[in-house]
Parts: sequence; C-alpha cells; structure tokens
Amino acid sequence: MAVNMANRRPTPMEVMQDAAVIPVIVLQETAHAVPLARALVAGGIRMLEVTLRTPVALACIEAIAKEVPDAVVGAGTVRSAADAQAAALAGARFAVSPGYTHAVGKACHDLGIALLPGVATGSEIMMAQEDGYTALKFFPAVPAGGAGMLKAWHGPFNDVKFCPTGGITAGNAREFLALPNVACVGGSWLTPADALAAQDWGRITRLATEAAALPRS
Repeated sequence: MAVNMANRRPTPMEVMQDAAVIPVIVLQETAHAVPLARALVAGGIRMLEVTLRTPVALACIEAIAKEVPDAVVGAGTVRSAADAQAAALAGARFAVSPGYTHAVGKACHDLGIALLPGVATGSEIMMAQEDGYTALKFFPAVPAGGAGMLKAWHGPFNDVKFCPTGGITAGNAREFLALPNVACVGGSWLTPADALAAQDWGRITRLATEAAALPRS
C-alpha cells in the first residue's frame, strides 16, 4: 500500500500501512546508517525507525534523511518533547514512543511529524485518543498480552489500528498481522547485530524482502 511520499511527512496511518513491518533499528556506528537504509529500501522496506538509544542515533537519522531519498526515516524511543524536537531537526519524518504523554503528543503535533504513541493499557489508548491519535504502537506487545490482548481490545477500540512491537519475530509476525486491528508490526529481526557488524547488507535486503512479502489482514 505504498504511496508517493516525495519530501512530505507521512500521516501515522501511512507510516503503519506502507509495509507489513517497521524495522526497529539500533545503530552503534554512523557509517552503517546509509548502507543499512539502502539495503532495507532495496528489500521493499522504507519506513525506518532509528531508535534514540545510542549517542549516534541523531547523526544516523540525519545521514539517512540526506542521502537515502527513497527512505522515510523516523525516530524511535522518543520520550520527551526535547527528543521530538531533536529528531525533527535531524530530519525525522515520524516518531515512535515507548509510552504516551500529552507533552510528547503536543510536541509532535506542533512540529508536524507523525507520532505512533506507545500504549499497553486501555487507559493509555483512551488518553491517546483524546489527543487525536488512533494509530498506536502496542508495546511491549508480547509481554503485555500479545495477540490475545489485541483481540480483546478490538471490541471497545474498533476504531484504533495498532503496530505491535516488542517480542515480535519472523516466527510470530503472521499471527499478529492476521488480526483485523493490526496494520503492521515492529521488529528488530530485520537488522540483526551480527549482520550490522559484518556489514552484510545483502542479508539485510533478503530479510527485508521476506518481511515486505508478509500477508496482512
């Protein structure tokens, strides 16, 4: 369901609907950012969540934004308004948070970047909805109840779409993607640490190709 992004910022639903998987990327070296992004795009995955978990994350986002025009780079682990602002300045076109606060939601709204807020309870879903967010990240998906929780939420929150992240693997992704309220999943298996260390970009492209071909409901 890929759409032409050009240089505009996507909506939250466009981020989630672009492909079956959003890779959760942890980069330790800036030099890996561009070849990794190109490898993922070559495999059909262009929504790239670079987590703000390392000192080089913002530099990696900036490099991808400047040098890989076919990628749509976003920032993960956005926990504050300051994180959102720094990510936007680096060139992030969407943000993903592990939880939700009004301050993070307002910051992303004011900055004009799409936000996938993290939720793990019904109350958090309602808080996000009150601020206008209906495309949400379910995190940590497997420890917080997995597919069973999503099935339970479908009744009271049938107007919400989720991107479950946390414990999602190539082995269980299909179970989640088959659910009617799941638009995509997030996972780190597309960018394994050993492949990054070996700069095995061909392996990452193969993993991306397999992920992009996963069926969705």
